[in-house]
Amino acid sequence: MPVTLHQGDLPEGTFDGARSVAVDSETMGLRLGRDPLCVVQLQGPDGEAHLVQLDRTTYDAPNLKRLLTDPGVLKIFHFGRFDIAMFLLHLGVTTAPAYCTKIASKLVRTYTDRHGLKDVTRELLGVDISKAQQSSDWGAAQLSPEQLAYAASDVAHLHQIRERLNQMLVREGRMALAQACFDFLPVRAALDVAGWDEFDIFAHE
Repeated sequence: MPVTLHQGDLPEGTFDGARSVAVDSETMGLRLGRDPLCVVQLQGPDGEAHLVQLDRTTYDAPNLKRLLTDPGVLKIFHFGRFDIAMFLLHLGVTTAPAYCTKIASKLVRTYTDRHGLKDVTRELLGVDISKAQQSSDWGAAQLSPEQLAYAASDVAHLHQIRERLNQMLVREGRMALAQACFDFLPVRAALDVAGWDEFDIFAHE
């Protein structure tokens, strides 16, 4: 799988003509407001991965921001809630339209409680992916070959996984429910950024 690393932003026209792009991000941790966004990885249907090592002093990435907000390009995530919140907080953009394979998995793979990317990829595609670099220093000035390979692997299979999950969602009559959840993702992310990340506003209490 070809992997290209870019500094600061995507080159203009990188995903011209693409109707969907798989997206993930790497951060210094999982806490909004404390941990910075460091890397964004993307892959179109052609299979080439593009990694953007962001300039954390400015987060000035107009081409990346344009892609994330392009209404004609579907952004495919696994646990998009976190990535979309990070993009809102650090890049100042609302990412849409979005598709989340983790939400789709939870709606249709009700026979299991294993909805991590590694588990979903193994079951649906028969592919084992490594998570060895998940906890590493993504703020380093120089990313290692292992980090680049790991980041690329997180978006490598999302298009195929989406296809398989869509088949299951249609079969179980839950596609409309899934789409409503995907449409709500930017709002859920905005609630997280605004401070309601650990409080369920829909709960009775």
